[in-house]
Amino acid sequence: MRLQDYDTKTRYQAKVLRSERLTPAESRHEVRDITVEIEGPDFNVEVGRNIGVLAPGRAELGQEYHLRLYGVADLPGTSDDGSKQVTICVRRCTYIDQYSGEEYPGVASNYLCDLSPGDALTITGPYGQPFEVPADNEANLILICAGTGIAPFRAFVKHLYKEQPDFKGCIKLFHGGQTGLDLLYRNDEKDDFSLYYDRDTFEAIDALSKRPGWSDASGWGHAMLDRAEELSSLLNDSKTYVYVAGVERIRDELDEVLSSVVGPHQNWAQRKAELQSEGRWTELLY
Repeated sequence: MRLQDYDTKTRYQAKVLRSERLTPAESRHEVRDITVEIEGPDFNVEVGRNIGVLAPGRAELGQEYHLRLYGVADLPGTSDDGSKQVTICVRRCTYIDQYSGEEYPGVASNYLCDLSPGDALTITGPYGQPFEVPADNEANLILICAGTGIAPFRAFVKHLYKEQPDFKGCIKLFHGGQTGLDLLYRNDEKDDFSLYYDRDTFEAIDALSKRPGWSDASGWGHAMLDRAEELSSLLNDSKTYVYVAGVERIRDELDEVLSSVVGPHQNWAQRKAELQSEGRWTELLY
């Protein structure tokens, strides 16, 4: 679904409650954890969904606003007056103009990263729910994410361990970044996932790359190939769900790695198609 196809007629006013940098100052990437309070008790948002942010558009292009979607990155809260409090994870981005070759700041990400507590903004949504919480408390979860793709899984894992105390399934979180500084919610600035390290059912695995992207076999590939037997067993378990979030280019790289994981005796493309048809493989890529 294209961004221009999303319904933005229903809009909500919101204000920034908190904006904290997740990446250390020495990291070349600025990623912020931003909490907003959304006016209106009828704005209902759940873990796994997205909210839309309407950043001011470019007047010279006739744009009223610039829409971008952000996944819910923490358990939603509620203020005393019933307003929803939602946290999102935002990376300050730039892009290269394909015609001029010039570099420009990303509209929505820079708008959000420049906001301070008390500043107002306009919200739409919520939209979709790509990552369903399994009803089976013994379901296994393979969570695969790159960069800010970890945000929805942060909320997802918190929900399972706080709201579903009977959950006993296995969770494998594969999180990729270019350096250890970029392992969001798993660095010295904020380490939410350390809360679950003492659980036998939870494991967070680094998938670091020495080069931009995820093409370096010493990171992304080895992180999964080192656990090939275990992953192959999980993928053949009818209780296993695979959720993937991050940049679109990881799709082909992931398919290549998992083809090696399942081995020559199993057609990975066919197996993935089966998982998708059964609702046990879901991607949220951008």
